[in-house]
Amino acid sequence: MSKNNYEPPKVWKWDKESGGKFASINRPIAGPTHDKTLPVGKHPFQLYSLGTPNGVKVTVMFEELLALGYKEAEYDAWLINIGEGAQFSSGFVDVNPNSKIPALVDRSSDQPIRIFESGAMLLHLAQKFNAFLPSETSAHAECISWLFWQVASAPYLGGGFGHFYAYAPEKYEYPINRFAMEVKRQLDVLERNLEVREYLVGDEYTIADIATHPWYGTLVSGALYNAQEFLDVSSYSNVRRWADSIQSRPAVQRGLRVNRVWGDESRRLPERHDAKDFDR
Repeated sequence: MSKNNYEPPKVWKWDKESGGKFASINRPIAGPTHDKTLPVGKHPFQLYSLGTPNGVKVTVMFEELLALGYKEAEYDAWLINIGEGAQFSSGFVDVNPNSKIPALVDRSSDQPIRIFESGAMLLHLAQKFNAFLPSETSAHAECISWLFWQVASAPYLGGGFGHFYAYAPEKYEYPINRFAMEVKRQLDVLERNLEVREYLVGDEYTIADIATHPWYGTLVSGALYNAQEFLDVSSYSNVRRWADSIQSRPAVQRGLRVNRVWGDESRRLPERHDAKDFDR
């Protein structure tokens, strides 16, 4: 344990030079930093996002709906580069006052509807198209419980473990150990559930799986934070089986490409405005 103890001041003050990968864009105040109108495409749904786990949840949901034949689920996916602070534009803040990707506008009716927070987007789309959400009372409640579990749990994985393990300017023992313990517990929660179920809610693939896979499925597949050895993800065999099954779905593979601007060129699709875009 480090001997350099931090003594918090009586009143916290913003230190813009605090370091870390996202130090230049993180700030303790809300609201826009600049005026810019968001583009609007031709489709009923306008998504403003980046191919991070929370963004992937929504693009996968759209691709799954389209695969089922719901043509009314066509969408434009516009790139929001958070490294350049695009999430702080006036247009983006109007849709998501929290300035976090993704942001969604449902323009399928006369009055546009804004939806912010990825879990809310999945629920909105599931209810709108009556898909990937069980109708039976107990299964419905179980699905919503797992959806909310993911929404509540992922900050420990992303903002907690991921930040201190992969993005902080230095390796700090206490927060890495603390959040690693939380993530390992979460993986064990999934492992025990998936030991007796094919998917999170049972035999049916639902928005609970669509929400959880981009975070925990990607983690056990070794594509998140380069932490697979550290977290011993190979020991979670049921989670690995579940992740591999979902990863093999064509709609998931398409959704993983949308708004992706890093990695293998063949897996990048910065913006999506038509199904033909995947053929590029």
